[in-house]
Amino acid sequence: MGTINDILEKFERIGLEELSPFKLMNRTDTKFTFSSGDLPLFLGQLSAYYKILSVNNNLKLSYQTQYYDTPQFDMYLRHHNDALNRYKVRHRRYEESKTGFLEIKLKNNKGRTIKERIAQNVLQSKWTEVENKFIADRTTYDPKTLIPSVLVKYTRITLINTKVNEKVTIDVDIVFSNENNAHELGSVVIAEVKQALKARTPALSILKDLGIKPVSLSKYCLGVNYLYPRLKKNNFKQKLITLRKIINDAPIGHIAGI
Repeated sequence: MGTINDILEKFERIGLEELSPFKLMNRTDTKFTFSSGDLPLFLGQLSAYYKILSVNNNLKLSYQTQYYDTPQFDMYLRHHNDALNRYKVRHRRYEESKTGFLEIKLKNNKGRTIKERIAQNVLQSKWTEVENKFIADRTTYDPKTLIPSVLVKYTRITLINTKVNEKVTIDVDIVFSNENNAHELGSVVIAEVKQALKARTPALSILKDLGIKPVSLSKYCLGVNYLYPRLKKNNFKQKLITLRKIINDAPIGHIAGI
């Protein structure tokens, strides 16, 4: 089947300048996780249906996301407790394009993800009044109480289905860190199908044929679990067990029963 790089070269490319209609700032998300050993099998079936994002001729892009939370980890705990209308506040840096954004993600009570952002190319140690107002106006949190909690670095492959406004992101080489610790996810792949409206598409059909089931999964919550072991994590224990199985070279792995 060839290497990942060989497979990616088969995709038609799409540039950042063509990506505007597919930002999907208001969308549905469906997530999956499996072993990197199965990634060639998945990717190899997608090139007929999807274009690949290319930035400065790079098809595998480096991301860096700094998450913020209260000192009591209120955002994390709302997610752990399955609360809806929950927020995430983060700064995301796109290394290849040298751009970045301060972002707010809302998971609303209808199960949709709504994202808003403002340009902030460099991660700052202190927010300006503009950034404080951006957070205060859009969340229930006082921005001056938020502190860095988890930094996530990973490599992303982004595929675009221009026919149905769908984006498929595939994240590998995931590393969580804070001031004191770091944790690598090793061979785990986290894939996400993002759509304006839910539809059965080639990516979803291929994942189903491979026996990979949808999961409820958050990179931020995983990072908190690994880096802050004293925090409550009962609702995530099964996910952590299954991720460990994937890392230990389980065949096509998925988190089931969540």
